[in-house]
Amino acid sequence: MESVYLKTLIEAVVTGSLTKAADSLCITPSAASRRIKFLEDQYGVPLLDRSGPLLVPTEAGKLVMEKAEKVLEIENELLLGLKGMGLKSGVNFCCTNAFGIAHLPEVLAEFMHVNPDTSNLKFFFDRPENILTGVRENIYDLGVVEHFDNFAFEEFSTSPLPDDEVVFISSPDLGIGPVNTSLDILVDQVLYGRNENCCASKFLEKNLKSMNRSTDEFTKHIIVDDLQLIINAVLEGKGIAFIPKGVIERHIKAGTIMCHYIDGFTHARKRILVRMQNYTCNPEMESLWNCIRSYFGSDPANERATS
Repeated sequence: MESVYLKTLIEAVVTGSLTKAADSLCITPSAASRRIKFLEDQYGVPLLDRSGPLLVPTEAGKLVMEKAEKVLEIENELLLGLKGMGLKSGVNFCCTNAFGIAHLPEVLAEFMHVNPDTSNLKFFFDRPENILTGVRENIYDLGVVEHFDNFAFEEFSTSPLPDDEVVFISSPDLGIGPVNTSLDILVDQVLYGRNENCCASKFLEKNLKSMNRSTDEFTKHIIVDDLQLIINAVLEGKGIAFIPKGVIERHIKAGTIMCHYIDGFTHARKRILVRMQNYTCNPEMESLWNCIRSYFGSDPANERATS
């Protein structure tokens, strides 16, 4: 059984919700539900009590969680031990969902062209703060962090990448008008977004707060825990959204989606490639690092390794 099923159970109990657990793990709620069902079918007993407002473990669930935490601890110790011996091959890479959609396919194509025999390459998707924690704890070898928070990077080796842009998007059919517009025009629309823990949602809230505004001013605020469904709703002219521009670049080029900038908003957020300073390198890891930097045309002089 893969450890992700056990991680999903633990996250569901910690957050009290499959939706929140799914968001934390960067999967869909239905995928999280299927993982829990797999465990319950495997053990033949219910593991979660769903009768209340929050998910709580059943007695059997408590036992499974207790053992699951030990299993995950052993797995992490094993991974660290193998890294310490220099036996690990392949790469564990983590980024945000948006980066994965907008950029990872081309990066992966270049990586596989250079490394056609690689057989142990794993990708994970998570929030920026969790990516840094994972790199720090040697769960991930490399990570790309897109952020607007004041994260500390002193303990990491880093390579700055071009900034990411987060913009409002709409269908031309809505007739909102120019690329540069005002918030007063946009609040007349239905706003689609993911939950408050999503990076783009946090970024939007920060921008609105700086202007003494809030999402309550929009005609309606609809939460959808699926980025593609949000994009589809915008394409169909059902409302607007605030999402990373790279995710919908092809729609912008095709003219099926317009992007909008608000005067007074900060639309750019920093993007940085990270790994630990004392990393145990292997050829695949170094190659993926270089492929990501090459994809963005990064200057080697911008790479930093603090001591």
